Amino acid sequence: MDMFGSFGRGISQRADLVSSSEKLCPMCLRVRRLSGEKKCAIHVKAESLAAHHPEFDLKSIAGSSPPGVFVGRFGYPNVNVGPMVPSISGDTEILDTPEWWMGKGFDEIVDFRYSLLRGYSKANVSDAQKGGRLIETLHEVAMMTKPVDTELVLSRPPRKILDMREDSQPFGPIAPLTSFHAGNSSVDDRIEKAFYDGDLPADDAVLQLYRNGVLVTRIQRAFSLGMFGESKRRKLVPTRWSITAVDSNLSLKLMSRVRHHPLIDEFRVYKYTYLDNIYVGLLTPEHWKFEWIEAWFEPELLATSFPDVNMAEDVEKSSYVSPKGYRPVMLGDSEGFRGRKTYAKPGGCYYSARLAVSEYLDSIGKQAGAIMLREIHPGYIMPVGVWNVRESLRVLLRTPFERFDSMEAALNYVSSIFEIPKRGWIETSALLQNAYFQRKISQFN
Repeated sequence: MDMFGSFGRGISQRADLVSSSEKLCPMCLRVRRLSGEKKCAIHVKAESLAAHHPEFDLKSIAGSSPPGVFVGRFGYPNVNVGPMVPSISGDTEILDTPEWWMGKGFDEIVDFRYSLLRGYSKANVSDAQKGGRLIETLHEVAMMTKPVDTELVLSRPPRKILDMREDSQPFGPIAPLTSFHAGNSSVDDRIEKAFYDGDLPADDAVLQLYRNGVLVTRIQRAFSLGMFGESKRRKLVPTRWSITAVDSNLSLKLMSRVRHHPLIDEFRVYKYTYLDNIYVGLLTPEHWKFEWIEAWFEPELLATSFPDVNMAEDVEKSSYVSPKGYRPVMLGDSEGFRGRKTYAKPGGCYYSARLAVSEYLDSIGKQAGAIMLREIHPGYIMPVGVWNVRESLRVLLRTPFERFDSMEAALNYVSSIFEIPKRGWIETSALLQNAYFQRKISQFN
């Protein structure tokens, strides 16, 4: 929704909406009732958007791009593409580097997103190989290691968008580009080398960059601009798709190594909490298999809101009901030793989680079965992106773990961490059901 739309005719005309967290909107009243949060997703977005409102009222914006770029997906194969630029100069790298956001709160993460203006122009996905002034400049920007001074001339002042959907990720103002100019900065020779190698397959380029220490986010950025692969086959890839593609391809490469490592000799349980998400990792002394399950609490009389994916299919309501009367909604998928051939039901989160797990096992030279569980509580007021899953599981797997000599003991410990009881997870988990297929679910109340 445009910030000057029907919701109070815009932030600038409804200062009472965003100026005080004590003047709660109806959504805030709901979240406060559930979790004690003072502000809902709409309040956090509105306050950040209002704070940046004066900076983006002009048709010319100058600032240091993190560097940041984006490729839209609507209208594919004719998509919107352009740079992401703040109105400030200097060290802005953190604004588009999610790997550095761990430990940050919703206010800071939303502020990072809303600090970046997205200038856009229409392009065909095949323009990645054909070039053109804008695409060539974006390629140069994506190869830079540090923020680069840029200037955008827009055909109209940016639209400041306050998305009223609680389950939508925050994104900054947008406007069509008239022109885009970028200065000079240091170039990452690792990305540059892959870009100019027109015979190197894209998957190999991605793995090579990853092994050379390039941040996954930067690989995804260049991948989305069609900078890798055989020259005649390069295409722009919508940013959302490129994130999942890189996570998936990297994890497949790492899994092929993990399958040859020796098995761990114990059951391990890891736990980590961030943004009112509880993550638990269960590693079992078995050949590689993987499962990702996320569960969130559906408020009574309200539509389901999905955490980091927007999928209405394949969700399950647990038989468990919390003391407050809320029933968990659970979504998961799994794969065996040989992997999977279909797209996972939870979407991008599945592949981000699989990358974090396969990365960890390869780093310790071990093989294991992996069941990754995520319990999402009402304090998680908005989705922030699948990066949150990848980075949270990276932290999770670096924490000290508890050792157990049986699945039974490990699951009993897991159930002591979550609100949802053991039976609820077993009902949703294919791998746990396989482990207990000879025993009745009723034993695990």
